[in-house]
This record gives sequence, C-alpha cells and structure tokens, in this order.
Amino acid sequence: MRRSAWVLGCSAMLALVAMPVAAQSPRQTAVLAGGCFWGIQNLFEHVNGVTRVVSGYAGGTAATADYETVSGEETGHAESVEITFDPAVVTYETLLDVFFSVGHDPTQLNRQGPDVGTSYRSAIFYMNDEQRSVAQAVIARLSEAHAFSRPIVTQVVRFSGFYRAEAFHQDFAVHHPTYPYIVINDLPKVDHLRAKFPALYRASPVLTSSR
Repeated sequence: MRRSAWVLGCSAMLALVAMPVAAQSPRQTAVLAGGCFWGIQNLFEHVNGVTRVVSGYAGGTAATADYETVSGEETGHAESVEITFDPAVVTYETLLDVFFSVGHDPTQLNRQGPDVGTSYRSAIFYMNDEQRSVAQAVIARLSEAHAFSRPIVTQVVRFSGFYRAEAFHQDFAVHHPTYPYIVINDLPKVDHLRAKFPALYRASPVLTSSR
C-alpha cells in the first residue's frame, strides 16, 4: 500500500511538473519574400527564437513551383522563406522589423539588388487576420516615421501555399560562404542583424539541412 501510494504520488508530481511544458507557446509560421531566398533564409537562421527556415516558393501553384519555371517570371510565385518561430522568444512583429530594416529594401518594386522580376518582389503572406493586422501596422509605422526615402511597395497578401525549393538552395549561404553573390549581397544582412539587433543575433545558424 505504501509503495502504491508512493507511485501515485510520483505520477501526480510528474503531471504537475509537466504542466508548464504543455503551456509553452506553440510554434508559429511566417512566410516572407524579399528577393533571392538565399540571403533571407540565412538572415533568419541567425535570429533567436527561430527554429527553422526553409527556402521555397509562394504565390503560385504547386504545378509551377520549381526554380526553372519560377525564373520564367510567369508563375505568380515569389522566392520566399517559411519561418518557424517561438512567439514566446521572438514575436511576429519583431520578425517583420528585421525583415524591413536589415532583410531587404521594401521600396524596390519587383526586384532586389541585381535580381529583377516579380519572383523577387517584396511580400508578406499572412496566415491569419492577426498577422495581416500586424503587417499593416508595421508598414504604417515605418511609413509615418519616414523610415525610407521612397514608399514601401511590400505586398500584404493572404497565404495560399508554400512549396519547398530544391535541396541545392537550402542553407546555400552557409554551405557557400565565399560565393561572390553571397559575399556581396547576403553576408552583410547578417552583419547588420548583429549590429542593429544584438539581443536577437545568434552566431550559430539553425540549419534546415540538419533537420
């Protein structure tokens, strides 16, 4: 009897200990497009609270979600990243602040730097009404503050699907850090993250290929 009571007591105690774990914030997802997905993926892989970043395509259909077809600029897709994050560590609004301030230039229409076309457009694919409201509020805040010398052209559109890009593109900047395009266009994004958001910066990126 004493042994049974002790086992029951342990079970009850374990249940109490487990309660805070069950109460932890569930993971959430953000899908963003801001030019070539190599640099955007690498940037968010260095953000604390982000647990996974995948390069892919959003805005079009599954039938046209491959690099060669998307590059034809007739699919409706944008090179995008799917970011999984813990909202208890980093909020959706903070991710958007990173996206706008160090991730890309939101005033460039259908291009980013040397990459030109609708597949390189700036876009936020919101998952729900809350994300839409946050995105619109962030854009309004930046516009009212005249954060940029030109108007923000970022699209805020309902999410309709995300399609993972080819394996070659995943974690590209990490695997090819000396590739000239990466050195010129993408590594500076991580440097700017470290300088502008030091509390968010994580030196070791969370890699898609390791999951």
